Amino acid sequence: MRIPFRTALTGAVAAVTVLVGPATAHATPPGPGVSGRVIARTTVGDTDYVLRELTVPPGQATGWHYHDGPVYAVVRQGTLTHFDSTCASDGVYPKGGTIQEPAGPGYVHLGRNLGDTPLVLDVLYVLPHGAPFSQDAPNPGCPFE
Repeated sequence: MRIPFRTALTGAVAAVTVLVGPATAHATPPGPGVSGRVIARTTVGDTDYVLRELTVPPGQATGWHYHDGPVYAVVRQGTLTHFDSTCASDGVYPKGGTIQEPAGPGYVHLGRNLGDTPLVLDVLYVLPHGAPFSQDAPNPGCPFE
């Protein structure tokens, strides 16, 4: 089941890249030490499709947040440890792993790099036109950021 999803995600990422081509860098890191750059962007109707590379240094996190549309990611380097608002890890994703995050404030989450190498993600955002990459959310009471 994971192989067809990974293949579909890779195909979607490639399609957006081919349709849009390179874009200027744009970084709005939701947490300390996180950097991002837009690789490709297009709008179809009232939906923005944005392919972005995110880098999370060792020991850093994305900050608690949610997205206004679904997000799909592939781990290009390192390992992503993902947490939901119950403070439980809802997945550990090594290089080549894929993750899908549902939309809305009901899915507050945090990505952490607990490894000793930078975490690099290729992320496809499917957002309402003009929406930010993420919406900040308060720590839901977890003993970590």
